[in-house]
Amino acid sequence: MPARLRKLIGTILIIILVLVYALVATTVAVATLGESPWYIHLLYFTLTGLLWILPAMLIIKWMEKPGKPRSE
Repeated sequence: MPARLRKLIGTILIIILVLVYALVATTVAVATLGESPWYIHLLYFTLTGLLWILPAMLIIKWMEKPGKPRSE
């Protein structure tokens, strides 16, 4: 797969990941953290704010993989 196509697909996947992850994390927070103290909110949003980086790193690693050399 050409590097440009892989980067385009990876960029689209990261955008989808961030949107879906934010919606899910916010929905879970609204459903479960309503009456929790402030430090639970801080802990939850700190962890969920950093957790999306793991799948994004895998996508970026895949995007940066060298392409196969073209044979002429």
